[in-house]
Amino acid sequence: MPPLPVWFRYSPKNSYSIAALLPLVEAGLAREPRSGIMLYSLATAQAEEVYAEVDRARSVGAVDAVYVAGGPHPSALPEEALEHFDFVVIGEGEETLPELLRTIREGSNPSAVSGIACKVEGLVRITEKRPAVNLDLYPPFSNILAPIEISRGCPWGCTYCQTSRLFGTCMRHRSISVIERYARRHKDIRFTSPNSLAYGSDGRKPRLDKVEALLKALAGQKKQKPIYFGTFPSEVRPEFVTQEALELITKYCANKSISLGGQSGSPAVLHRIGRGHGREEIERACELSLDHSLVPQVDFIFGLPDESVVDQRLTLDLVRWIVSKGGKVRAHRFTPLPGTPLWGRQAAPLAEDVQASLGRLALEGRLTGSWSRDHSHE
Repeated sequence: MPPLPVWFRYSPKNSYSIAALLPLVEAGLAREPRSGIMLYSLATAQAEEVYAEVDRARSVGAVDAVYVAGGPHPSALPEEALEHFDFVVIGEGEETLPELLRTIREGSNPSAVSGIACKVEGLVRITEKRPAVNLDLYPPFSNILAPIEISRGCPWGCTYCQTSRLFGTCMRHRSISVIERYARRHKDIRFTSPNSLAYGSDGRKPRLDKVEALLKALAGQKKQKPIYFGTFPSEVRPEFVTQEALELITKYCANKSISLGGQSGSPAVLHRIGRGHGREEIERACELSLDHSLVPQVDFIFGLPDESVVDQRLTLDLVRWIVSKGGKVRAHRFTPLPGTPLWGRQAAPLAEDVQASLGRLALEGRLTGSWSRDHSHE
């Protein structure tokens, strides 16, 4: 009997996850449930839609499939995911997923697989946690091109963010030789990292010698390609933005902008959410970026729990200052994410004058994002 076929449920929103896992398993891509083993990777924003799709496929009965969930939302809420799925891969999937697939195909005991959740005799069982993977042992992509993941994990543990809970507080980095190998596949070279300027470091203090070694190696490839460092889908922490760091970016990279994680203009809020930097570092990072002809694109979160109107106006004041200098801002509404200290907390209401000001800035083309339930300007 041939082994069960394996399918990744593809959408643009989960393409980076699939790119990392597709080299490790023999699987096809599907845009709807298909018979065999269906693999889903999902974040909180997609959970309701994905659960509904799986439930419909099960109720119709036309699709004979085993359903496996992974990604940030199921990893944080495996019990919830198991109300719809047969298995959950918790955390990193590079080692866990291939082992789980072999177990499913062989019909052996899934409880022996570390790093998963499943139901045994109707009860949820979460198996032993699997150690963090060595990134160099696994390709960042194969058939699906994606930005090269150069680092994983974050030591800061900001209260709204899943990164430290999903990938740990110890930063891990791909070696330069591995990054070089995959960079050859790209027409232009882009990266993913919780903080690009933390490459090669512990994530708390920069190692610019490591950053320069990476950029120098990529710039020295036989076929010259533009390098974009510290731009979407990555970003940098403001306190890592220094004269020396920006000189490296302007020397080796094609950036015209740099993405900064600011999150709030209120010192009290920044302290409360554990950012590890203040407002002054955001302002300095913007000024330094502009001095180096790089447009700062700064992310802010509105509606963080316990955020007062005064806090919101302080953030708005910083937003106005940034755009007056020639920078750009992406505004986001706080969304509680499972597994974080702020999970289950409600977003603070947005003051009417703050909301109106953000709307005006968006209409002027100086701000993008989604900062309330009724306003989205992407």
